[in-house]
Amino acid sequence: MAMKRVFLAALIAAFMALPSAATPKPAATSEATQGSPAMPPILNARERASTENRILAERLETIIPVIMREQRIDLWLLVAREYFEEPVVASMLDAENMHARRRTILIFYDPGNGKPIERLTVSRYGLGGLFAPAWDPSKQPDQWQAVADIIAKRNPTKIAINTSDLYQFADGMTLSQYEKFRAALPKPLHGRIVSGETLAIRWLETRTPSEMAIYPTLMRTAHQLIGEAFSRSVITPGVTTAEQVQWWYRDRLLQLGLDPWFHPSVGIQRKGAKGMLEGNEVILPGDLLWTDFGITYLRLNTDMQHLAYVLKPGESQAPAGLRQGLANSNRLQDMLTRQFAVGRSGNDVLALARAEAVAAGLDPSIYSHPIGLHGHGAGPSIGFWDNQKADPRGNGLIAANTAWSIELTNFAAVPEWDGQRVDFRAEENAFFDGTNVRYIDGRQTEITLIPSGP
Repeated sequence: MAMKRVFLAALIAAFMALPSAATPKPAATSEATQGSPAMPPILNARERASTENRILAERLETIIPVIMREQRIDLWLLVAREYFEEPVVASMLDAENMHARRRTILIFYDPGNGKPIERLTVSRYGLGGLFAPAWDPSKQPDQWQAVADIIAKRNPTKIAINTSDLYQFADGMTLSQYEKFRAALPKPLHGRIVSGETLAIRWLETRTPSEMAIYPTLMRTAHQLIGEAFSRSVITPGVTTAEQVQWWYRDRLLQLGLDPWFHPSVGIQRKGAKGMLEGNEVILPGDLLWTDFGITYLRLNTDMQHLAYVLKPGESQAPAGLRQGLANSNRLQDMLTRQFAVGRSGNDVLALARAEAVAAGLDPSIYSHPIGLHGHGAGPSIGFWDNQKADPRGNGLIAANTAWSIELTNFAAVPEWDGQRVDFRAEENAFFDGTNVRYIDGRQTEITLIPSGP
């Protein structure tokens, strides 16, 4: 444990010392999101590539040594094929190499004694100077034999490959490639093959200071787009449908040169109506609107859910029962984030937060997850909407320097709606530094109001 803390301190120190002139300036943050946050500047393609490559180089230099030594793995083998990139390899390709070429093989080797980690590529094409070419096909036409020779020469104690039944992020080695690799590898080394499951998760889940310097910009952009969607510039009560708002998001992202990582959701809860109304349902005064929206930008992802209320004529605020409903979901968020602790499992966090919430008289459902290089990111899950008990995917331990989607709901009876049970969904993205959880660009604490008149 002491060695792990030393490596972590070195990781943070290394990143804080690196220049960040090319990084977009992060937007200011607060506990509550702004009602109409300004849209940050969006980088052009070349600026994005420069930022992505710089951050990737830093990640390779700092995270790889930490996690390999943490897991006591001295060689890590990664394999991907063109248009069939496994998640870890895809995250290691530079911005100009959008796909693996033919078969791309990466090798990380730790020679020990504090020496630098070797980063090798056994493939026909370079990878932005981030990996040293280690194969000359004119001398050894057999790519797998070249891999076997490299490994045998280094004689590692453990050879990690990405295979996992539980985590899709760590299951990148296909059967065909494994069989070819094993056939080429000297038999005395077969018994040294181990799963690289934890290496893959730790690589993907770890957020660096440079990434966290740009994350507020992503969050502010997404918050601004939700604010625009939940406004009279997009919604005309009595005319606009939920589906039209969904497609507005998609068109707006096309205009901005941004990508969604899932199709946006927009739903309506209405007094006297059962469940969530969606699709071609027209938005009316008195409706409680919900959206689930996420973007991908600079290789990072956002994922958030917000609520809005369409004012009836003469109203200046949402009914008190609706406002209390969101306040209860904010309370549940606090109960959940208080339980974050390094080394605590996702299942334990879920159980502790639910116990506190139920004791307080709330009606909770918690389904939070890591976020970062993927929207539903690598790392331990904290509940699922359809399973509020312990789950194998929640057995993983929470680590410092990880980003999270604090996603949950609390159900509550609304007096102004004749005691109707309403679903107050909330989701915001946060960063856990090992001690505290902080929202990257605030969180929704007040229901957005949409006037019914001009």
